Amino acid sequence: MNDHDKIDQAPPAPAQPVRLSVIFLILIVLGAVGLVAGFLPRMHRKAEAEKDMTELSETSVALISPEPGKKEDGLILPAEVSPIQQASIYARVNGYLKKWQVDIGARVKAGDVLAEIETPETDRALDQARAQLGVAEVNLKLAQTTDVRWQGLLKIAAVPKQEADEKTAAVDVARAMLESERANVHRLEELQGFQKVVAPFDGIVTTRNVDIGDLINSGSGRELFHLAQTQMLRVYVRVPQTQAMGIVTGQEAELLIPELPDQKFAAKVATTSESMSVTSRTLLTELQVDNSKGLIRVGSYAQVRFASVAKTPVLTVPASVQIFRTEGMQVAVVNAKGIVELRKVEIGRDFGQRVEVLSGLSATDRIIASPFDSLVNGMTVRVAEGQEVKATDKPATPDGKKG
Repeated sequence: MNDHDKIDQAPPAPAQPVRLSVIFLILIVLGAVGLVAGFLPRMHRKAEAEKDMTELSETSVALISPEPGKKEDGLILPAEVSPIQQASIYARVNGYLKKWQVDIGARVKAGDVLAEIETPETDRALDQARAQLGVAEVNLKLAQTTDVRWQGLLKIAAVPKQEADEKTAAVDVARAMLESERANVHRLEELQGFQKVVAPFDGIVTTRNVDIGDLINSGSGRELFHLAQTQMLRVYVRVPQTQAMGIVTGQEAELLIPELPDQKFAAKVATTSESMSVTSRTLLTELQVDNSKGLIRVGSYAQVRFASVAKTPVLTVPASVQIFRTEGMQVAVVNAKGIVELRKVEIGRDFGQRVEVLSGLSATDRIIASPFDSLVNGMTVRVAEGQEVKATDKPATPDGKKG
């Protein structure tokens, strides 16, 4: 047997290491699959837990949107009814009320006596002034007589010229004293004339604050009577800036009284302030209304309707969305990213459960229905599922239940 035959008869290489490598590779793959299968659920659960924590850290809120108010027929505004003319009657003299002639509700004419005042001090002062006036008249006559005599003596050089001039000046002094005393008498006579309290114009007595025997002091500022002329009335309304351009002098309107629902009183614009109020952004407008029948009482609550002025419905929101803070009236608006913006608004009429918003909001804004005290600008909130409600619905509470 040669060497070549020995080589051909050598046994083949063993396959055991190859099988071990395959088995080891399979085990590695299975281990990796098992590791991944166990790790991914844990990662998913962790992500969900973090998400839940984030959601829990954000406050859940219910949102609403502003809604247009009811469209009215013309412009209707609250009004203040005042008399065309009124006056507070005060005493001009000190004393005691002797008697009063009229009571509240009495219709009086100009010059009618309303009350009489006893003035003993003024009466005595007038007597004294008249006596002093008589003394001044006598002093003037004496001074004039003395001056005539001294002027005669001066012509014959019987007296010095200086002394004669003094007598002439004494006449002027006496005349001035006489005029002073006469003026004082006139003053006291006019003051005594105020013993009778009279009506300055035709009207109705709406207030009487005195009774017989009351001490009257002209400097106390105490109103004795209040007189109002109600045949014609002044009606004041404040027209919002958005409708102010539609108000002109001479414009026709209607006065509405809640107690007289079936009656409408013709009114006419007399004048306007021609300037907008910096606090309310309204135009003060005065109208005049005929009240010859006496159906309208001064001071009554009323409304004025401008039929020719079309009023665009303003937005309304529930009264519960208002936030009262030192910065003024605010509402909490939430943007698409859930960030809160405290927005200052101007409130119009209050209808109880709802209020008008004159400025500061748009129809597309989303508002927190039930704002809480800790709300601040830039705060992030979350709208929980089922918590975005209509403005006509009841707002939801943070736990998802509707209140």
